[in-house]
Amino acid sequence: MTEPDLLELEVGGYAQGGVCVAHHPDGRVVFVRHALPGERVRALVTASRKSWLRADAVEVLTASPDRVTPPCPYAHPGGCGGCDLQHASIPAQHAWKAAVVAEQLQRLAGVTVDVTVEPLPGGPLGWRTRVAYSVGHDGRAGLLAQRSHTVIPIDRCLIADPRVAAAGVTDRPWRGIGAVEVAVAGEATRLVARPPRGRPRVTGPAALVEHVAGRDFTVHGFWQVHPAAASTLAAAVLELLAPAPGERAVDLYAGAGLFAGVLDDAGCSVVAVEGSRQGAADCAQNVPAADVRNGDVATVLATGLDAADVVVLDPPREGAKAVVVAAVCALRPRAVAYVACDPAALGRDVDTFGELGYRLTAIRAYDLFPMTHHVECVALLEPASVPAP
Repeated sequence: MTEPDLLELEVGGYAQGGVCVAHHPDGRVVFVRHALPGERVRALVTASRKSWLRADAVEVLTASPDRVTPPCPYAHPGGCGGCDLQHASIPAQHAWKAAVVAEQLQRLAGVTVDVTVEPLPGGPLGWRTRVAYSVGHDGRAGLLAQRSHTVIPIDRCLIADPRVAAAGVTDRPWRGIGAVEVAVAGEATRLVARPPRGRPRVTGPAALVEHVAGRDFTVHGFWQVHPAAASTLAAAVLELLAPAPGERAVDLYAGAGLFAGVLDDAGCSVVAVEGSRQGAADCAQNVPAADVRNGDVATVLATGLDAADVVVLDPPREGAKAVVVAAVCALRPRAVAYVACDPAALGRDVDTFGELGYRLTAIRAYDLFPMTHHVECVALLEPASVPAP
């Protein structure tokens, strides 16, 4: 580094990714972790580029009234990189996430909205039902430091569901293993030990069964990690779309069929599209009345669908992107429910929807990942001709 390792900074507003914005004396932006708006801190520079720097607040000179003592002993500069908001009160965490969602929509889509982040039941600790541990060279399991492959050994992750802790991953050595994944549902626990090479070793059931909205869902792959997340998102999608019996519904990036299932229960005829072969098989098993198609979403939309009344769009973190958004608009749905785990990706896609004649008419935001900067949104997009609410 050519600049000093330590900077004294006045911390500004919230930014995407669990950081706040400050400014170097030379004018460069500094993205500061472990800080809160309005604080004065000493920050250790961790990365330097021509136009910006990253830094960790290692000493708080003037504290925000929103600052609290992190409950986890590993949530500190140089510690675990997972829970980046433990130093903020819960109301401040919600305000942080709401500000980021609103800012990304304004900056990327030119849309001004009021955002309120709603908590889920159960509190901010002990909620995570799926945890991926990394294993260090010494065979000890832990979690990764921020932007690093360094394993921080831990004795317990405080946001992990007690059933995950009961699996005892951090209580034993894992020689010859690179990562250990634990997932729980009901009374079942699945543990997958992954060596650097070779086949993973699975202990417990190959699939877990999740019960949501009166249905059982067999799940081999992805599922939301908060125990109340699936039911919360399903309820939000139904509320925003208000599907009617007989309507044509399309569920894109359908996974194990959560939204396909609730749309089927609402009386819709459902087409579900999922890229993973195993996910599509799970969806077909879980929602036998649906027309489940396994393949790339953009390809299926281009070759096999011509119309829809309602669409659920639940893309991966990078968003749906322009090709898929254009294909969705070509179906001429009366409403699209967009489930988003990344505010920036949501903002970019809302902008594309706007260019194609659909506008954002409602948004819900949920604290599906307490103590972290992550936030989940459900956005409603409707034709621009629909009167504003």
